[in-house]
Amino acid sequence: MEFKHEPIMLNECIENLSIKKDGIYVDGTIGGAGHSSRIIEKIESGLLIGVDRDLEAIAASKKRLEKYENVKFVHGKHEDIKEHVNGLGYEKVDGILLDLGVSSYQIDEGTRGFSYTKDAPLDMRMDQSEGISAKDIVNTYSKEDLEKIFFEYGEEKFSKKIAEKILKAREEKEINTTYELADIIRAAVPKNAIDSFKRIFQALRIEVNGELKGLKKAICDSVSILNDGGRLCIITFHSLEDRIVKETFLELQGKCTCPKDFPKCVCGFKSYGKVITRKPIIPSEAEQESNSRSRSAKLRVFERVI
Repeated sequence: MEFKHEPIMLNECIENLSIKKDGIYVDGTIGGAGHSSRIIEKIESGLLIGVDRDLEAIAASKKRLEKYENVKFVHGKHEDIKEHVNGLGYEKVDGILLDLGVSSYQIDEGTRGFSYTKDAPLDMRMDQSEGISAKDIVNTYSKEDLEKIFFEYGEEKFSKKIAEKILKAREEKEINTTYELADIIRAAVPKNAIDSFKRIFQALRIEVNGELKGLKKAICDSVSILNDGGRLCIITFHSLEDRIVKETFLELQGKCTCPKDFPKCVCGFKSYGKVITRKPIIPSEAEQESNSRSRSAKLRVFERVI
Protein backbone atom coordinates (compact mmCIF):
# COMPACT_ATOMS: atom_id res chain seq x y z
CA MET A 1 0.00 0.00 0.00
CA GLU A 2 1.31 3.47 -0.93
CA PHE A 3 2.25 5.67 2.03
CA LYS A 4 -0.23 8.55 1.83
CA HIS A 5 -0.94 11.30 4.31
CA GLU A 6 -2.81 14.39 3.20
CA PRO A 7 -0.95 17.28 4.85
CA ILE A 8 -3.11 19.22 7.29
CA MET A 9 -3.14 23.03 7.03
CA LEU A 10 -0.33 22.91 4.48
CA ASN A 11 -0.52 26.57 3.45
CA GLU A 12 -0.85 27.72 7.05
CA CYS A 13 2.24 25.74 8.07
CA ILE A 14 4.34 27.06 5.19
CA GLU A 15 3.26 30.63 5.88
CA ASN A 16 4.07 30.42 9.59
CA LEU A 17 7.46 28.77 9.10
CA SER A 18 8.57 31.97 7.28
CA ILE A 19 10.93 29.93 5.12
CA LYS A 20 14.24 31.45 3.99
CA LYS A 21 15.92 30.24 0.78
CA ASP A 22 19.18 29.46 2.60
CA GLY A 23 17.67 28.21 5.84
CA ILE A 24 17.82 24.82 7.58
CA TYR A 25 14.42 23.28 8.34
CA VAL A 26 13.41 20.14 10.20
CA ASP A 27 10.27 18.11 9.62
CA GLY A 28 10.29 16.11 12.83
CA THR A 29 7.44 13.85 11.70
CA ILE A 30 8.04 13.66 7.97
CA GLY A 31 5.54 10.87 7.23
CA GLY A 32 4.95 10.74 3.48
CA ALA A 33 6.65 14.15 2.98
CA GLY A 34 3.37 15.99 2.44
CA HIS A 35 4.57 19.13 4.23
CA SER A 36 8.23 18.57 3.38
CA SER A 37 7.61 18.47 -0.37
CA ARG A 38 6.40 22.09 -0.12
CA ILE A 39 9.15 23.15 2.31
CA ILE A 40 11.92 21.92 0.05
CA GLU A 41 10.43 23.80 -2.90
CA LYS A 42 10.94 27.00 -0.92
CA ILE A 43 14.61 26.47 -0.05
CA GLU A 44 17.41 26.75 -2.61
CA SER A 45 20.80 26.72 -0.91
CA GLY A 46 19.28 25.58 2.38
CA LEU A 47 18.69 22.12 3.85
CA LEU A 48 15.76 19.97 4.87
CA ILE A 49 16.14 17.37 7.64
CA GLY A 50 13.38 14.77 7.74
CA VAL A 51 12.86 12.71 10.91
CA ASP A 52 10.43 9.85 11.51
CA ARG A 53 10.25 6.82 13.78
CA ASP A 54 8.40 4.83 11.09
CA LEU A 55 10.80 3.15 8.65
CA GLU A 56 8.04 2.90 6.05
CA ALA A 57 7.58 6.67 6.28
CA ILE A 58 11.30 7.24 5.79
CA ALA A 59 11.29 5.02 2.71
CA ALA A 60 8.24 6.77 1.27
CA SER A 61 9.60 10.27 1.86
CA LYS A 62 12.98 9.33 0.34
CA LYS A 63 11.19 8.18 -2.79
CA ARG A 64 9.02 11.30 -2.98
CA LEU A 65 11.98 13.66 -2.50
CA GLU A 66 14.55 11.66 -4.47
CA LYS A 67 15.21 14.46 -6.99
CA TYR A 68 16.43 16.79 -4.24
CA GLU A 69 20.02 16.70 -3.00
CA ASN A 70 19.60 19.11 -0.08
CA VAL A 71 17.72 16.73 2.20
CA LYS A 72 18.89 14.39 4.96
CA PHE A 73 16.81 11.66 6.58
CA VAL A 74 16.94 10.38 10.16
CA HIS A 75 15.17 7.33 11.57
CA GLY A 76 14.31 8.36 15.11
CA LYS A 77 11.88 10.01 17.52
CA HIS A 78 10.97 13.68 17.41
CA GLU A 79 11.68 14.03 21.13
CA ASP A 80 15.35 13.43 20.24
CA ILE A 81 15.31 16.18 17.62
CA LYS A 82 18.21 18.11 19.18
CA GLU A 83 20.39 15.01 19.20
CA HIS A 84 19.47 14.25 15.58
CA VAL A 85 20.33 17.76 14.39
CA ASN A 86 23.57 17.92 16.38
CA GLY A 87 24.48 14.43 15.17
CA LEU A 88 24.36 15.68 11.58
CA GLY A 89 26.80 18.45 12.48
CA TYR A 90 24.41 21.37 12.92
CA GLU A 91 23.88 23.44 16.07
CA LYS A 92 20.99 25.65 14.98
CA VAL A 93 18.12 25.52 12.50
CA ASP A 94 15.66 28.10 11.14
CA GLY A 95 12.39 26.25 11.53
CA ILE A 96 10.83 23.03 12.81
CA LEU A 97 7.51 21.39 12.02
CA LEU A 98 5.91 18.67 14.15
CA ASP A 99 2.74 17.05 12.80
CA LEU A 100 1.73 14.88 15.74
CA GLY A 101 -1.11 13.06 14.03
CA VAL A 102 -1.02 9.40 13.08
CA SER A 103 -0.79 9.22 9.28
CA SER A 104 -3.62 8.14 6.99
CA TYR A 105 -1.39 5.29 5.85
CA GLN A 106 -0.88 4.01 9.39
CA ILE A 107 -4.64 4.10 9.98
CA ASP A 108 -5.61 2.54 6.66
CA GLU A 109 -2.87 -0.06 6.33
CA GLY A 110 -4.42 -3.33 7.49
CA THR A 111 -1.30 -4.74 9.11
CA ARG A 112 -0.56 -1.88 11.50
CA GLY A 113 -3.49 -2.30 13.91
CA PHE A 114 -4.30 1.38 14.43
CA SER A 115 -7.96 1.17 13.38
CA TYR A 116 -10.86 -0.65 14.99
CA THR A 117 -12.63 -0.73 11.60
CA LYS A 118 -10.05 -3.04 10.02
CA ASP A 119 -9.21 -6.54 11.24
CA ALA A 120 -5.48 -6.65 11.94
CA PRO A 121 -2.94 -7.79 14.51
CA LEU A 122 -2.96 -5.55 17.60
CA ASP A 123 0.30 -3.69 17.02
CA MET A 124 0.05 0.14 16.84
CA ARG A 125 3.82 0.68 17.00
CA MET A 126 4.93 3.60 14.86
CA ASP A 127 8.41 2.12 14.94
CA GLN A 128 7.88 -1.59 14.39
CA SER A 129 11.52 -2.33 15.09
CA GLU A 130 11.20 -1.76 18.84
CA GLY A 131 8.94 -1.45 21.86
CA ILE A 132 5.81 -3.11 23.15
CA SER A 133 2.69 -3.57 21.06
CA ALA A 134 -0.97 -2.96 21.86
CA LYS A 135 -1.31 -6.75 22.09
CA ASP A 136 1.28 -6.79 24.89
CA ILE A 137 -0.61 -4.11 26.78
CA VAL A 138 -4.10 -5.61 26.63
CA ASN A 139 -2.81 -9.05 27.57
CA THR A 140 -0.39 -8.13 30.38
CA TYR A 141 -1.40 -4.83 32.02
CA SER A 142 -3.35 -4.99 35.28
CA LYS A 143 -6.98 -3.89 35.40
CA GLU A 144 -5.93 -0.75 37.27
CA ASP A 145 -3.27 0.15 34.70
CA LEU A 146 -5.62 -0.43 31.77
CA GLU A 147 -8.31 1.66 33.42
CA LYS A 148 -5.77 4.43 34.05
CA ILE A 149 -4.51 4.72 30.47
CA PHE A 150 -8.06 4.48 29.04
CA PHE A 151 -9.16 7.34 31.30
CA GLU A 152 -6.04 9.53 31.09
CA TYR A 153 -5.18 9.07 27.41
CA GLY A 154 -8.64 8.36 26.02
CA GLU A 155 -10.79 10.34 28.46
CA GLU A 156 -13.16 7.36 28.31
CA LYS A 157 -15.94 7.32 30.92
CA PHE A 158 -16.44 3.55 30.58
CA SER A 159 -12.76 2.83 31.29
CA LYS A 160 -13.44 0.61 34.29
CA LYS A 161 -16.03 -1.57 32.53
CA ILE A 162 -13.85 -1.98 29.46
CA ALA A 163 -10.81 -2.91 31.55
CA GLU A 164 -12.88 -5.49 33.44
CA LYS A 165 -14.14 -7.01 30.17
CA ILE A 166 -10.60 -7.24 28.82
CA LEU A 167 -9.38 -9.12 31.89
CA LYS A 168 -12.31 -11.51 31.72
CA ALA A 169 -11.79 -12.13 27.99
CA ARG A 170 -8.08 -12.81 28.27
CA GLU A 171 -8.68 -15.44 30.94
CA GLU A 172 -10.22 -17.54 28.18
CA LYS A 173 -7.83 -16.71 25.34
CA GLU A 174 -5.19 -14.20 24.31
CA ILE A 175 -6.51 -11.04 22.63
CA ASN A 176 -4.69 -10.84 19.30
CA THR A 177 -6.58 -8.67 16.83
CA THR A 178 -8.30 -5.30 16.50
CA TYR A 179 -11.67 -6.95 15.87
CA GLU A 180 -11.33 -9.09 19.01
CA LEU A 181 -10.67 -5.95 21.06
CA ALA A 182 -13.52 -4.09 19.34
CA ASP A 183 -15.91 -6.92 20.26
CA ILE A 184 -14.84 -6.64 23.90
CA ILE A 185 -15.41 -2.87 23.89
CA ARG A 186 -18.80 -3.36 22.22
CA ALA A 187 -19.85 -5.72 25.01
CA ALA A 188 -18.78 -3.24 27.69
CA VAL A 189 -20.46 -0.01 26.56
CA PRO A 190 -23.98 1.10 25.60
CA LYS A 191 -24.93 0.71 21.94
CA ASN A 192 -24.81 4.45 21.33
CA ALA A 193 -21.28 4.85 22.79
CA ILE A 194 -19.58 4.63 19.40
CA ASP A 195 -16.84 7.11 20.38
CA SER A 196 -15.58 4.64 22.97
CA PHE A 197 -13.88 2.60 20.24
CA LYS A 198 -11.95 5.63 19.00
CA ARG A 199 -10.97 6.67 22.52
CA ILE A 200 -9.70 3.24 23.57
CA PHE A 201 -7.67 2.81 20.39
CA GLN A 202 -6.27 6.32 20.83
CA ALA A 203 -5.30 5.57 24.43
CA LEU A 204 -3.54 2.36 23.45
CA ARG A 205 -1.70 4.08 20.60
CA ILE A 206 -0.47 6.82 22.94
CA GLU A 207 0.70 4.26 25.51
CA VAL A 208 2.41 2.07 22.92
CA ASN A 209 4.35 4.97 21.39
CA GLY A 210 4.85 7.10 24.51
CA GLU A 211 3.44 10.03 22.56
CA LEU A 212 2.82 12.37 25.50
CA LYS A 213 5.80 11.44 27.65
CA GLY A 214 8.38 12.94 25.29
CA LEU A 215 6.35 15.84 23.92
CA LYS A 216 7.49 18.54 26.34
CA LYS A 217 11.13 17.55 25.79
CA ALA A 218 10.59 17.72 22.04
CA ILE A 219 9.18 21.25 22.34
CA CYS A 220 11.88 22.57 24.67
CA ASP A 221 14.73 21.01 22.72
CA SER A 222 13.28 22.25 19.43
CA VAL A 223 13.14 25.84 20.69
CA SER A 224 16.68 25.56 22.06
CA ILE A 225 18.13 24.84 18.61
CA LEU A 226 16.23 27.56 16.74
CA ASN A 227 18.11 30.56 15.38
CA ASP A 228 16.85 34.02 16.32
CA GLY A 229 13.52 34.46 14.55
CA GLY A 230 13.21 30.74 13.86
CA ARG A 231 9.79 29.19 14.33
CA LEU A 232 8.38 25.98 15.73
CA CYS A 233 5.03 24.90 14.26
CA ILE A 234 3.12 22.06 15.94
CA ILE A 235 -0.09 20.40 14.74
CA THR A 236 -2.04 18.51 17.40
CA PHE A 237 -5.10 16.29 17.06
CA HIS A 238 -6.50 15.89 20.55
CA SER A 239 -6.82 17.96 23.71
CA LEU A 240 -4.10 16.13 25.63
CA GLU A 241 -1.43 17.04 23.07
CA ASP A 242 -2.75 20.55 22.58
CA ARG A 243 -2.73 21.27 26.31
CA ILE A 244 0.93 20.27 26.61
CA VAL A 245 1.90 22.40 23.60
CA LYS A 246 -0.05 25.44 24.83
CA GLU A 247 1.31 25.26 28.39
CA THR A 248 4.91 24.61 27.30
CA PHE A 249 4.82 27.52 24.83
CA LEU A 250 3.64 29.83 27.64
CA GLU A 251 6.41 28.55 29.95
CA LEU A 252 9.02 29.19 27.25
CA GLN A 253 7.64 32.67 26.60
CA GLY A 254 7.96 33.42 30.32
CA LYS A 255 6.29 36.10 32.37
CA CYS A 256 7.60 38.70 34.78
CA THR A 257 6.11 38.17 38.24
CA CYS A 258 7.32 41.44 39.76
CA PRO A 259 4.74 43.89 41.13
CA LYS A 260 3.66 46.44 38.51
CA ASP A 261 5.05 49.38 40.52
CA PHE A 262 8.63 47.99 40.45
CA PRO A 263 10.87 50.22 38.29
CA LYS A 264 12.66 47.19 36.80
CA CYS A 265 12.38 43.41 36.76
CA VAL A 266 14.08 41.62 39.64
CA CYS A 267 12.36 38.21 39.43
CA GLY A 268 14.86 37.01 36.83
CA PHE A 269 12.36 35.33 34.55
CA LYS A 270 13.79 33.86 31.35
CA SER A 271 12.07 34.17 28.00
CA TYR A 272 13.05 32.05 25.02
CA GLY A 273 10.73 33.78 22.57
CA LYS A 274 7.09 34.54 21.95
CA VAL A 275 3.89 32.71 21.20
CA ILE A 276 2.70 33.72 17.74
CA THR A 277 -0.71 32.08 17.97
CA ARG A 278 -2.71 33.43 20.91
CA LYS A 279 -5.45 31.11 19.74
CA PRO A 280 -4.68 27.97 17.70
CA ILE A 281 -5.14 28.03 13.95
CA ILE A 282 -7.72 25.51 12.76
CA PRO A 283 -8.42 24.15 9.27
CA SER A 284 -10.76 26.05 7.00
CA GLU A 285 -14.31 24.81 6.55
CA ALA A 286 -13.39 23.69 3.04
CA GLU A 287 -10.47 21.59 4.32
CA GLN A 288 -12.59 20.05 7.06
CA GLU A 289 -15.19 19.06 4.48
CA SER A 290 -12.66 17.59 2.06
CA ASN A 291 -10.55 15.87 4.74
CA SER A 292 -12.55 14.72 7.77
CA ARG A 293 -9.34 13.79 9.62
CA SER A 294 -8.42 17.48 9.79
CA ARG A 295 -11.43 18.45 11.90
CA SER A 296 -9.74 18.06 15.28
CA ALA A 297 -6.43 19.59 14.19
CA LYS A 298 -4.93 22.70 15.81
CA LEU A 299 -1.78 24.56 14.79
CA ARG A 300 0.26 26.52 17.34
CA VAL A 301 3.38 28.53 16.54
CA PHE A 302 6.31 29.74 18.68
CA GLU A 303 9.07 32.13 17.56
CA ARG A 304 12.54 32.07 19.07
CA VAL A 305 13.87 35.42 20.27
CA ILE A 306 17.50 35.57 21.40
